[in-house]
Amino acid sequence: MAILLPSQIYNLAAGVGKSFFENLKGGNNATITVNNTGANPVDLVVTRVNAPVITYTIPAASSLTLEVALLLVAALQATPAGAVTGTIQIATADF
Repeated sequence: MAILLPSQIYNLAAGVGKSFFENLKGGNNATITVNNTGANPVDLVVTRVNAPVITYTIPAASSLTLEVALLLVAALQATPAGAVTGTIQIATADF
């Protein structure tokens, strides 16, 4: 069964980060969608079980959808370029 978490609006000042999903019990298979509606890029930081931390830079006025196995943490980090705004939505697979 899939669980669709509510869409969350983010508004982060330059250099500020925030976690939007945490599962410290072993991870969940998940899909992450980030819509960056701001004028500056935003970094999506993904931490998975037994895998290196990966950072994706999402340019201004664009979006990214990822399917991730065994997701532990999904966070957004505003780049030093300036404040960012947009939405993030996560769907997890819980079998």
